[in-house]
Amino acid sequence: MRHLKAGRKFGRTSAHRKALFRNLVGALIQRERIRTTLSKAKELRGKVEKTITLGKKGTLHARRQAFKLAPQKESVSKVFGGLAERYANRPGGYTRIIKIGPRRGDNAPMAFIELVDREGETSSAPKKGKEAEKKEAPKKSTAKKETKVTSTKKKQVKPKVTEKRAAEKKETKATSTEKKETKKKTEPKKSTAKKKEDKK
Repeated sequence: MRHLKAGRKFGRTSAHRKALFRNLVGALIQRERIRTTLSKAKELRGKVEKTITLGKKGTLHARRQAFKLAPQKESVSKVFGGLAERYANRPGGYTRIIKIGPRRGDNAPMAFIELVDREGETSSAPKKGKEAEKKEAPKKSTAKKETKVTSTKKKQVKPKVTEKRAAEKKETKATSTEKKETKKKTEPKKSTAKKKEDKK
């Protein structure tokens, strides 16, 4: 039986495994999104969330403990600075795992692990209560108005395009008629010259 034997070993020695996860924790904190195998992502999630919780404490003891999990100075300073402020009101759940299918070489299941509420994302914190519904209602109406305005703008733009196309067609017709006229002028001269040559 495998009771009380938590954690994946990944076929590595304990020192190799610790070094692996220190590097992964540092990379995830600095880049905020990394691609790795699903099992590593699941194992990494707890270590990263523990580090961010230490960052929210902000004490010297917490900082020294965080250096055990992520030895990079840049990543620890980010945890105790920007990330602690970002997740001040969030009680855990700082990471998200997204499955992306198998790896081509060995068919290992791959996944993205990323920090929630990253800089590139919009805040996805759910709002509760009647106040949230009231705040959301005016936004919907303004969005509808904006779509109406854009649709009218598109209608105004279309006639200009058709006018340009009509003008281009007229120009092409005019040039084609000019070419035909020039050909007619040149053709009789050639024919008279050929007739003279035939008479000779």
